[in-house]
Amino acid sequence: MNQRLKVVVRGAVQGVGFRPFIYRFATEMDLRGYVLNSTSGVMIEVEGGKEILDKFLFRIKKEKPPASIIISLEFSFLDPVGFENFQILESDSKEKISTLILPDIAICDDCKREMLDQNDRRYLYPFINCTNCGPRFSIIEFLPYDRPNTSMKNFEMCDNCKREYNDPANRRFHAQPIACSECGPHIELWNKHGKVLAQRNEAFQKSVELIREGKIIALKGLGGFQLVVDAQNTNAVQRLRKRKRREEKPFALMFPTLNEVKKVCEVSKFEERLLQSSESPIVLLKKIKQQTKSNGREISESVAPNNPYLGVMLPYTPLHLLLFRELNFPIVATSANISEEPIVIDEHEALKKLSGIADYYLVHNRPIVRHVDDSIVRIVRDREMVMRRARGYAPLPVTINMHHEESGTKNILAVGGHLKNTVALLVGKNIFTSQHIGDLSTAESFNTFEKVIRDFQTLYESSDFVAACDLHPDYVSTKFAKEKFNDVIQIQHHEAHIAACRMENQVEGYALGVSWDGTGYGYDGTIWGGEFFITNDQGDYQHFAQFKKFHLPGGELAIKEPRRSAIGILYEIFRDNLFDQDIELVNQFSAQELKLIRQMLEKKINSPLTSSVGRLFDGVASLLGIKQKLNYEGQAAMMLEFSADENELVSYPFEIADAEPLLIDWRPIIKEIMSDCGKNSVGKISARFHNTLAEIILEVAKRSKLNKVVLSGGCFQNAFLLNRTIEKLQENNFSVYWHQRIPPNDGGIAVGQIALALNRLSKEKSFYSSEKIKGS
Repeated sequence: MNQRLKVVVRGAVQGVGFRPFIYRFATEMDLRGYVLNSTSGVMIEVEGGKEILDKFLFRIKKEKPPASIIISLEFSFLDPVGFENFQILESDSKEKISTLILPDIAICDDCKREMLDQNDRRYLYPFINCTNCGPRFSIIEFLPYDRPNTSMKNFEMCDNCKREYNDPANRRFHAQPIACSECGPHIELWNKHGKVLAQRNEAFQKSVELIREGKIIALKGLGGFQLVVDAQNTNAVQRLRKRKRREEKPFALMFPTLNEVKKVCEVSKFEERLLQSSESPIVLLKKIKQQTKSNGREISESVAPNNPYLGVMLPYTPLHLLLFRELNFPIVATSANISEEPIVIDEHEALKKLSGIADYYLVHNRPIVRHVDDSIVRIVRDREMVMRRARGYAPLPVTINMHHEESGTKNILAVGGHLKNTVALLVGKNIFTSQHIGDLSTAESFNTFEKVIRDFQTLYESSDFVAACDLHPDYVSTKFAKEKFNDVIQIQHHEAHIAACRMENQVEGYALGVSWDGTGYGYDGTIWGGEFFITNDQGDYQHFAQFKKFHLPGGELAIKEPRRSAIGILYEIFRDNLFDQDIELVNQFSAQELKLIRQMLEKKINSPLTSSVGRLFDGVASLLGIKQKLNYEGQAAMMLEFSADENELVSYPFEIADAEPLLIDWRPIIKEIMSDCGKNSVGKISARFHNTLAEIILEVAKRSKLNKVVLSGGCFQNAFLLNRTIEKLQENNFSVYWHQRIPPNDGGIAVGQIALALNRLSKEKSFYSSEKIKGS
């Protein structure tokens, strides 16, 4: 089955024979489509089978013209449109030029080579960079992107750097962060009181010794501080967990080389490409059961307890590479922040915020203008799925088909949701998405949220716009939008999820949207999270099906305690008889807790209704004894996913009642699970539960009589569920769409808010235009 591959290549790719290169390449491989130069970079669209498109993609970077330099290569797989041949298209002279700010870029091979060359003047210099790599988004203060408008403005270039900067033939021609050891930033090692212990190369050597000793180092990186420890030293990792109050949530790892990664994890060719890309994100990789020891030691189990995956990245800055020049083992490299707060970016702030966590501080004097976390990506069915969009990706835009100015609307600013917040701004054809901000539950997070919005207004010179926000009246992002802006459009949470997926996959016509997550405010004021919608290009959303609702005793507390979701689920089955049943779950509560929970459920006090599939996952995990109280968001659902037996294909019965919307009754599933407990393994039961959810989607899709299905929401980060669902649907000839460049979780909400706000504004414009015609 043919697909369409859309590629945007940015860098030195115009005027260097890149389009003829792509033309020869595509015609040689018998692909149809086009290539053109645009203000966003070189745009390529080709159609063919998935395998040949993968080969095409891999060959672009490997065989590119010698004079070309690829800084960023973003791609998506879309529906074919039936190109008849391959051609070089003329650039659109009417296309409005919009300023693209590049993300921070991993160190290039040329800079690596120079940094390790004893005869080069930048030998072992930790801030080496050129026009093809280094900091961008994290150092820019204003546009245009010139050195005086960056945090490098206080570092006056030496004569050698000036000569390179002004030489059009030099690789550092107009490289704004250009520097060397004579004129640029330098590093220092501080103790916990801020006293300088060592500088420059000596600071590196002492830091290496401290890491080997098991000390916790706060390292000032590209977009913020990281906490670094020896990943093979269990005592050091556990000490970091205790100090950071992060009991079980996985830590990210940085490995010295790709070969070292392969000793510990399974690495496909797609994951290998991603690890070595200029984006250089954290990639979720499956652990090898029998790991090859590195230097006689293994990765500590405390890095990712009870988790078959590791979050892995390779060194992406010269500073990291210099550390690994001495360290030949993997390190934990986790964001340096207090729980629920943004990553720390200033060294003096770090001394205060990380006091009691870090033993030492490896800092530098190049200011970080804005926080940029490491991005997180996983490969699903040989395609990238971004789960946290930040370094390497933000603030690159998503390009939409319709120029919103054609519909007479203003720019649109979307403020996102409450969890995993990002904001987005529509200017022309581009939706600029911010870096990951996080949960807006603290004053510090909200301050960062406001700063990011001010950033966007300044960088993109945009102040006259419509604001789009969530429907939830108590979200701080919603309150902010209503207080600050006159024109505000509120978008329902789950509709925004589907709209984001529709937009990035360029889905045309009618499609069934499936939006499953933990929580989202519904039109009826209850908590939604198991929703199906009939959708179209115009933004019309009909609520087609929904999971049967159940109560969450304790409200917010139930989100942190899966056992409460389980009690709410069982109450829908047994009602008042629940507390007389001989059920193991009931024994998880004290007599006083059960008394209060019973009152909540019977009197419907502090026990909101929900249709959330995310909470259903929690309830099943609790019933199976997997997890009763969470140490981090999504833990129970993740552990349920990890336990699933991949060889189990059986599913449970379920019922769908004819109603508006259709009502999916999960009670038969729960009864079967309870019957299965003790008879079958947790792995089989978990797999059967996942299989059943896929069957539910298939059945609702059949009833919708539509052949396109869009999958969005946090539940579809679950690779087992996503894979089983795609398989079921494709076996039954449905076209399936899932996320690629925009996260399926709430990190993608802002993009969906823009999509639906744009639909509404276009309809209003159309309505007023038709009224004007009628009255004329």
